[in-house]
Amino acid sequence: MRVIEHINSSKRTAFSFEILPPLKGNNIQRVYSVIDKLREFDPAYINITSHHSEYFYKTLPDGRIQKMNVRKRPGSVAVASAIQNKYGITAVPHIICKGFTKDETEYALIDLNFLGVYDLLLLRGDAKNLDPSQSNLDEYHEHATDLQCQVNNFNGGIAVDGSSFEANETPFSYGMACYPEKHEEAPNLESDIYYAKEKVKNGADYLVTQMFFDNQKFYDFEARCREEGINVPIIPGIKPIVFKNQLTVLPRVFRSDIPEPLASELRQCKTDEDAKQVGIAWSKYQCKDLIAHGVPSLHFYTLLATDSVYQVARDIY
Repeated sequence: MRVIEHINSSKRTAFSFEILPPLKGNNIQRVYSVIDKLREFDPAYINITSHHSEYFYKTLPDGRIQKMNVRKRPGSVAVASAIQNKYGITAVPHIICKGFTKDETEYALIDLNFLGVYDLLLLRGDAKNLDPSQSNLDEYHEHATDLQCQVNNFNGGIAVDGSSFEANETPFSYGMACYPEKHEEAPNLESDIYYAKEKVKNGADYLVTQMFFDNQKFYDFEARCREEGINVPIIPGIKPIVFKNQLTVLPRVFRSDIPEPLASELRQCKTDEDAKQVGIAWSKYQCKDLIAHGVPSLHFYTLLATDSVYQVARDIY
């Protein structure tokens, strides 16, 4: 089943989560251990993050400078295929445009079709640590909406070079991101909502939010989207806090506000374990309130938080 079919057919608030492929040198058992821990909550789908290679410059013994390309993790294509084949759970690889050429994206789509993985999450991706050459718009997409256009063309049998091919029997279905507290580069929330509407108009089946900790901001954002005619499911993204320093790190990195009641509790924590328990309690509160408001699905970000997600899900599912 497609993600949108899981969401629309679920008799309860669907459960899903996102995993990070292991660093190079580690095998897929790291991924399986996360899934095995959370599998009892019947995940409707599992997302797999994707990260571009990073460039750095190394000084050689003779004084010359050599450009190095480091890829730290396996790609989402292989991991998604492994998950779907082992568990029979819909796998959703992230397809990003920052750091990946248009040709590389096409190769990924060809591979995913061959492997029987037809659900995607289309994202711009992290723009940090990119080589200047990766900003060449002839080779790279600038925005997620540009990437969306390429996927739509591929579904219609049009290759990136403009040539035609026999379209896949099963077209790709996809979701895209939205930001209840505004994307860091957006001039205002109205602009963010405009682009969310464009994503849906051009084929996104659902939207999933960046992490947030204030449910009222999600409700306000959702209401604004509905006023603008955005009628696809909007999936809340939930991240349990697990470290004391996340009180300042998460707002800085993800532009997510920490509500004062949560911030006050975190300031009183003496250890990371104290902060973890506060994070679990807050996430439970968030999720119960969101479920009471009828959200169709909850999507959990598990990075460094698998145990916390387990404890939250055990209480609400």
